[in-house]
Amino acid sequence: MRRNARLPRAVTEDFVIRELEDETLVYDVARDKAHCLNRTASMVWKQCDGSTTAKEALRSLNSAFTVPVDEDVIWLAVKQLERFHLVESSARSPSVSRRALVLKYAPAALALPVIMSISAPAPAGVSSCLPFGAPCGGQGQPPCCPGLGGCFGSPPTCQAG
Repeated sequence: MRRNARLPRAVTEDFVIRELEDETLVYDVARDKAHCLNRTASMVWKQCDGSTTAKEALRSLNSAFTVPVDEDVIWLAVKQLERFHLVESSARSPSVSRRALVLKYAPAALALPVIMSISAPAPAGVSSCLPFGAPCGGQGQPPCCPGLGGCFGSPPTCQAG
């Protein structure tokens, strides 16, 4: 039953997503939270379309890793994605023990899904700068927030530089 269960649908609205080599960074604009998904969590999240089954996702993960993983890894990732509001919540997701999986996969712990999350601190004078991805360059608009490279592209947006 669990293998044929469909993964929930990913939530991407109001997110700024940056894909790196082995992780995905997600900034939830509505909640002011930043999340870093490791390779496993990112791979599962990308398959959360509401129609992919756990069996199909497992096949994809097993082809990407040198150590075989089982279905519990998929459901642990889904539970974590639900916790951080990165997928639609589903009461159908099976319960998985992180501790049991850590013990089971101790030699290959890199295959376990990990999501690190922080609340984005509100800068002093919140309206005094524009966040990553915000339209910029207009007359009277504040500058891009510190840490960003500036206002680039067409249309111009605040970007890392």
